[in-house]
Amino acid sequence: MSEPFSFTLMKTDGGGRRGEIGTPHGKVQTPAFMPVGTQATVKGLTPDVVRATGAEIVLGNTYHLMLRPGAERIAALGGLHEFMQWPLPILTDSGGFQVMSLSELRKLSEDGVTFRSHLDGVMVELSPERAIEIQALLGADIAMQLDECLRLPASADEIKRAMQLSLRWAERSKKVFEGRAREGYALFGIVQGGDDIPLRQQSARELVSMDFQGHAIGGLAVGEPQATMLKIVEETVPMLPEVRPRYLMGVGTPHDMLEAVARGIDIFDCVLPTRNGRHGMAFTRYGTINLANARHAADPRPLDAQSTHLAARNYSRAYLHHLTKANEMLGAVLLSTINLAYYQTLMADMREAIAAGRFDEFRAATAAQWAEGDIAPL
Repeated sequence: MSEPFSFTLMKTDGGGRRGEIGTPHGKVQTPAFMPVGTQATVKGLTPDVVRATGAEIVLGNTYHLMLRPGAERIAALGGLHEFMQWPLPILTDSGGFQVMSLSELRKLSEDGVTFRSHLDGVMVELSPERAIEIQALLGADIAMQLDECLRLPASADEIKRAMQLSLRWAERSKKVFEGRAREGYALFGIVQGGDDIPLRQQSARELVSMDFQGHAIGGLAVGEPQATMLKIVEETVPMLPEVRPRYLMGVGTPHDMLEAVARGIDIFDCVLPTRNGRHGMAFTRYGTINLANARHAADPRPLDAQSTHLAARNYSRAYLHHLTKANEMLGAVLLSTINLAYYQTLMADMREAIAAGRFDEFRAATAAQWAEGDIAPL
């Protein structure tokens, strides 16, 4: 272990925060975006390629890895870092998102969740204690408590019930994690409460009193409008301590992240850059570009001649259009890489702007360029 978990807040500019997270596997500069490696891989990309985009941390998933190949097997093979050849920090989701996304395959109780495996139908149990055990076997630098994530809209009673259950699970998660915390690893609590701001604030207050190493805001980007999501972030963040990192789970689009950083968020993850890349969508400083569109078929321009990423500068839009329409694997690989590189560039530019005290200026200019779009002539 190189160093224990830490968080240093270096500079603030309005709501924007420039910081650094220390973990047993290295440092992460914040604001940070985590590529999603659900099943011990960022789909289609080697670890070296992911690192070359600027990523300093990736996300793995407790539910999927416990089913296949199994946490005990990964531990026997040296842990998740060794297994997937990723030497930098890893955060693992606890499986709480699957409580929502696999609702037809699970039964929920005070003890935890029983899933019918989507792979072979075998019944598997995931309790707060087992979720922590699995994440310890994986060797995650940052683990997450098990929580219940609800799809919005939901009734007030359901939101309150799920929030209170998540708090009880947080206490159980924290109790079994204490030994691992002494070893220098981190456990984040997850603020729940749906779109009910008083419940969100209650959840945040109680989690803060449990003294987690960091805090996440979960249960957003699950069906609510962006304005609702940002309002919840805006009202929840002041309840969280400045000296701990803040993670907005499952978010999001470049615009989501720009606005969330303005409201005090430090860490993000989302499948969009890779999922959309596999379907012909590129994220650029001009906004999104749909390479499946016929208008790109004869366009010799690169996606962005000023990009810091080679693929975005070198390959023509016509070629990327061809790969997309031909359903060639290379198209998905290139666009996934280009998208991750853009996300990392956006994070780096936000860090630089906050450090220089010009985040509001950067935020306005970036949003204006997205709105203007790619209007350069052929």
